[in-house]
Amino acid sequence: MDKNLYIDFHVLQTVPPSCVNRDDTGSPKTAVYGGVTRARVSSQSWKHAMRKRFLEIFSEEQVGKRTKYAVQMIAEEIRALGKTEKAEKMAETALANAGIKIKNAEKGLDVLLFMSKEQARELARLIAEGNENKKEYKDALAKAPSVDMVLFGRMVAADPSLNYDAAAQVAHAISTHRIQNEYDYFTAVDDCKEEESAGAGHLGDVEFNSATLYRYATVNVKEVVKHLGKETPAVIRGFADAFLYSMPEGRQNTFANRTVPDDVYVAIRTDQPVNLSGAFEKAVVEKEGYVAESEKCFRLYAKQVYQYYVGEPVTAFATGSAMKEMAPVMPLKELLDKLERWVEEQLSDCEVV
Repeated sequence: MDKNLYIDFHVLQTVPPSCVNRDDTGSPKTAVYGGVTRARVSSQSWKHAMRKRFLEIFSEEQVGKRTKYAVQMIAEEIRALGKTEKAEKMAETALANAGIKIKNAEKGLDVLLFMSKEQARELARLIAEGNENKKEYKDALAKAPSVDMVLFGRMVAADPSLNYDAAAQVAHAISTHRIQNEYDYFTAVDDCKEEESAGAGHLGDVEFNSATLYRYATVNVKEVVKHLGKETPAVIRGFADAFLYSMPEGRQNTFANRTVPDDVYVAIRTDQPVNLSGAFEKAVVEKEGYVAESEKCFRLYAKQVYQYYVGEPVTAFATGSAMKEMAPVMPLKELLDKLERWVEEQLSDCEVV
């Protein structure tokens, strides 16, 4: 695939009182944007939630593991080949041959290693066969990436040749408006304490906020095709599904805050990705809630950006009646179907293996 193709996902999503992503003090993460404090959910937090949903969308073979216990992963594959003795030692040797340093296999590697099941299986095969060609070990760790490895990238500090550039980028979600964190003071009653005894068994507080969030992600289709070929349409659909339906799980039991998007706008471009967060640089002011005003600001800003800077997208799909001025509106499941078919049609015009 020679032409550039970027798929931008824009989402407006309201989250009730919650603390889905905490900082080191336990407070909901925030950011100052446009001179005012916004609620923030980090991209790392949302990508972790997406990778968990990938386990429901893709097969075990397609999803990798980011772990310090790569030795155990390979040892398991070695045992599957019938080499039950010294499997861990053989796995250590396989990783060493691939250029990965191991100080203590039982405690794990010094850093996390992102590895696909196929890569672990191939390393196991090489060591089980007694192969001593270190280049083949390194090739095994460089080939057959998992879906999430292609989408989110891999960095191996010890050997940059094993790195993968991420095909997808996920922005930190921010509220479209000013927020102020609040505190929930709570008590817990001791069920076995005598009734006439005063006082609670436990006191505490939880910090939280509520917000209408602007979420953005983009996928470089060309980069996905480079590694995954004909699997690309299904992978794009899976990414979209995970981005639109996942939710970080911070304090989920406390707040039961899981929601779905209010609006989804998917724009396909051939020039560059376009983040439209500028629509909310001036914080939305509440009139009758924040959603309607956020939708209005988003539409106006997108039109200005398209008119004066980058032009209209090649095509677009949307969910949510407020987006009908910008793209055909449809149920979210139908949007995912249409997006997958559209990508398939583009690849059918190219020589993709």
